[in-house]
Amino acid sequence: MANTTIQVTKQTRDHLAELAAERGLSIGQLVDVLVAAEPTAAQRAEQVAAARAHARKVIGVDITDEEFATLDVLGNLRRIAAEKVLAMPSKDAA
Repeated sequence: MANTTIQVTKQTRDHLAELAAERGLSIGQLVDVLVAAEPTAAQRAEQVAAARAHARKVIGVDITDEEFATLDVLGNLRRIAAEKVLAMPSKDAA
């Protein structure tokens, strides 16, 4: 990528400098940290694709992207937990 000059307001620059100083960083280092923490849409799509490929490999079942989109992981965990609780012997039976 070409090295371009980006204009920011003095207020923004001062704010970044203060945040960087609080963390013992330069403004450039702080920007690097922020960039690393906020992937682009393309990077997020790559991460999702990699996670889905890994899940398919681990599970051993080819799940389509549409099926992944409709997975209700939290709902499934709640259902499994409820089934386990219901299968526990009753305290009254003891």
